[in-house]
Amino acid sequence: MKILVIGGTGTLGKAVVREFAGDHEVITAGKTQGDFQVDITDENSVKTLFQRTGKLDAIITTTGSLHFGPLTEMTAEQFNIGLQDKLLGQVRIALIGQAFLNDGGSITLTSGIIADEPIRQGVNATTVNAAVEGFVRGASIELPRGMRINAVSPTVVEESLAGYGPFFPGFEAAPAARVAKAYRRSVEGAQNGRIYKVW
Repeated sequence: MKILVIGGTGTLGKAVVREFAGDHEVITAGKTQGDFQVDITDENSVKTLFQRTGKLDAIITTTGSLHFGPLTEMTAEQFNIGLQDKLLGQVRIALIGQAFLNDGGSITLTSGIIADEPIRQGVNATTVNAAVEGFVRGASIELPRGMRINAVSPTVVEESLAGYGPFFPGFEAAPAARVAKAYRRSVEGAQNGRIYKVW
C-alpha cells in the first residue's frame, strides 16, 4: 500500500511510520519536516499536498494543535485554536483527500481519551476530540467506492509524559508503539466508522 502519514515526524507519527515502513510505501508530511510540508489549516496547502502525493491507499493523520487552559480564563480566540487546527484540519484532510484515495482506501484520524474522560484545563481538547469522532461516524456511512474512515483515540503516550503528564493525573500512559498498532488495525482491517481506543 501507499500510505501518507500527516504528522509523521511527531512523537506518535514516528511510531506509526515505523509500524508500516517494513510492509508498505510510507510518505510523511509535516508543517516543517517530512517528505512534504503542509499546513492543515490552509485549504490550498492541503490541496497542494495531495496533488504532489498522487493516488493513495491510506491517509493517516497524527497531528493537530489544541488549547489547554482554565475555562474561566479562556477566550473564544483560544478555543478556536483547536477548532481550526485539530478538528477542521483533520476534516479538511478527509474532505480533500477522499478524491485521491484508491477504491477501498482508508482514512484514519486521531482523537484522544479526553473525548470520553475530560481533564482540568482540557475543555477545548474534549470538545475537539469528540467532534472528530462524530465526523468519523457520520462520514463512514457516505464514503463511496468501498472507502473507509476510522479514528484512533489514544491515552497520553509515554514519550510525551514530560510535557503533558501533569495534565493527566492517574491516567495510565501507553507507549507510542502500542498506539501505532491501532492505526494498522484501521488501515489493514475491515472496520468502518470505528473509534479504536488505546487506553
